[in-house]
Amino acid sequence: MPLQTGFSRNWLETTGELISGEVFHPPLRKVGKISVQTILSSPETGSSTVRIMYYLSIVCARQSIYIATPYFIPDAVATDILVEAKQRGVDVKIMVAGIHNDMRTARYSSIEVYRKFLEVGIEIYEYNRTMLHQKTMVVDGIWSTVGTTNFDNRSFALNEESNVCVYDRDFATQLRQIFLADLAACDRVDLQTWRKRGLFTKALGRLALVLKEQI
Repeated sequence: MPLQTGFSRNWLETTGELISGEVFHPPLRKVGKISVQTILSSPETGSSTVRIMYYLSIVCARQSIYIATPYFIPDAVATDILVEAKQRGVDVKIMVAGIHNDMRTARYSSIEVYRKFLEVGIEIYEYNRTMLHQKTMVVDGIWSTVGTTNFDNRSFALNEESNVCVYDRDFATQLRQIFLADLAACDRVDLQTWRKRGLFTKALGRLALVLKEQI
């Protein structure tokens, strides 16, 4: 139902047409035993519910945080809480789109912000088989979210986004296994290599960060 509500709201805003009733929203039949929570986020609300969801999940993590996102451009708060998570012993792994990226500015922005994460031992992997597009996070092997939200300010503050959150160990285990299997198609970024990146990459990265609110 919440996903139907989100669609109906966006349809109304775009077309001016209100859709309701069983013609558009047939009754849903319950399947399975897993309960889910749907998070809808819109800039019109004045605060980002998906941002709160991501940040609280990271702050509460005690064992592991596995994030897969095409575009990884965290703000200062997100950077700090991820670093703090690693410093309190949480295993933090981040998978991002690598050379197959449909937004070069987003890629160079990501590369430019790697330093703080690599310095504390956070593992960053670039997926290079094809364009990585899933947006998932698994926390402590029991809580998961899947949705439309990239780990960047545009998704957190400017875009209409929707995520489904699941508190279930079996579901989290499946997502975790998919994440770990995808690491085989990744190149891990190490601090020494990052420091040796070329002048062109450095220049583009710094320029892209200036424009990050538009990325």
